[in-house]
Amino acid sequence: MVTEQLRTAIECGTYEIKGQFTFGSNYTFLVAIQHEGSEYPAVYKPLRGEQPLWDFPENTLAGREVAAYLVSEYLGFHFVPFTTLRQDGPFGAGSLQQYIEYDPEYHYFSFSDEDRQLLKPVVLFDVLCNNADRKGSHVFFEDGTHKLYAIDHGICFHEEDKLRTVLWDFSGQKIPQKLLVPLAGIKSLFPSLEPYLTRRELAALAARSESILKKGTFPRQPRDRRALPWPPL
Repeated sequence: MVTEQLRTAIECGTYEIKGQFTFGSNYTFLVAIQHEGSEYPAVYKPLRGEQPLWDFPENTLAGREVAAYLVSEYLGFHFVPFTTLRQDGPFGAGSLQQYIEYDPEYHYFSFSDEDRQLLKPVVLFDVLCNNADRKGSHVFFEDGTHKLYAIDHGICFHEEDKLRTVLWDFSGQKIPQKLLVPLAGIKSLFPSLEPYLTRRELAALAARSESILKKGTFPRQPRDRRALPWPPL
C-alpha cells in the first residue's frame, strides 16, 4: 500500500538513477527518491526511452502507465503501484512508479492454484483496459504482505481490440458481480484520464465497459488473431 508520505515523495522528491532494468524493449531505471530525510526506491520510465510502436502513438506509454493506475484505483482493485508523471527526470519526462519488493521466481507460471484464483480482478482490468502485453512476470505478490500487484501497462487502452495475455484461466466463466459494479460509472473517471488518452481511446474504454456489463462473462481466447504476448514471461 502507498502511504501519504511515499505518495508525496514520488510526486515531489528529488531522484537519481541507481541502476537499469535490462529486460524489456524500453528503457527502465531503478531510482532512489530523496524526500524529507528519507529514501525510497522507485521505477522511472522516461519518454525518451520508449521504442516506437507501429500501432501506438509515440511518447504515450508513460502516460498510459498513469492511466492504468487511475483505473485500478477507481475500480477498487489497488493492484497497480502508485504511478505519476514527472517532467523533471534525469532523462526528461517519464512515469515514476512505486517499487515493490517481490520474488521474481514466483510469478503466474509458478503460482499455486489458490493464488491463481486471486487473478480475476486482473483479468477484468486487462479486458477493460485492452492490455496488449500481460506477461506472466507482470503479476506478483509483495514480499511480507503477499499483496497482489500488476505492472507494465504502457501498451494498454488502444481503441482497437489488442488484448494479449497469458491469463486465460477464467474464459467463459461468470464475472463476480462485485467486480462489475464500478464499471457502470467509468465515465466519471474520464476527466482524470484525458491528459493521457485520446477521445477515441476514452470512447473505446466506455464501449468495452458497456460490453463487459452486458455479457457478464470473461472472454474466451480469440482464434482470429494472436492473443498471447511474446515472450510469455
